Amino acid sequence: MLVREAMTSPVVTVSPDATVRQAIRVLYEHNITAAPVVDDSGAMVGIVSEMDLLRGEFAADPRAFARPVAGPHEPPPRLVRDVMITDVRTAQPTTDVAELAEMMMRTAIKSVPVLDGDTLVGMVSRRDLMAVLARGDARIRDDVLSALAELMPGGHDWTAEVTDGVVRLSGPAGDENARHIAETIARTVPGVTRVLLEEPA
Repeated sequence: MLVREAMTSPVVTVSPDATVRQAIRVLYEHNITAAPVVDDSGAMVGIVSEMDLLRGEFAADPRAFARPVAGPHEPPPRLVRDVMITDVRTAQPTTDVAELAEMMMRTAIKSVPVLDGDTLVGMVSRRDLMAVLARGDARIRDDVLSALAELMPGGHDWTAEVTDGVVRLSGPAGDENARHIAETIARTVPGVTRVLLEEPA
């Protein structure tokens, strides 16, 4: 499965000149945890997350302490450009989702912008990956059979059973090339985690 099949598009973005409070409202209203920062020319110049925006926004409440608490020595940053991350990990639309998921788990990154060349075309979050895996087995089975019927000769001769995203394919005997093609097609269907080829009877 490719990133373009899991990404969210169009992308919610913020300007580097937006205030921190404006960016907080954008993330909150769109129920997202991060947004690419895009300048007036449309180029992505960074990314800003909930944690970047929350840093320094809350003053200590004196009711929570036995003795007076000193206020911050400096005011918190006011613009997105002051808090955004400029060293951004990105993906391409043709990146393998499995590769991207592994990188996100290894680095604890929650959201990754998707670039086609220099153009921002999508965003992949952990929630997007969860949505793919949450697809029901019956829907995955129907999608696998539809893809086989559409993309390969004799595709209607194949059957599929799906359990927790694992597809068991069964088809005509004697054609190893066709079996390989069927397995490859099934693996491209969103929600498929593994494909097993059953031996023909």
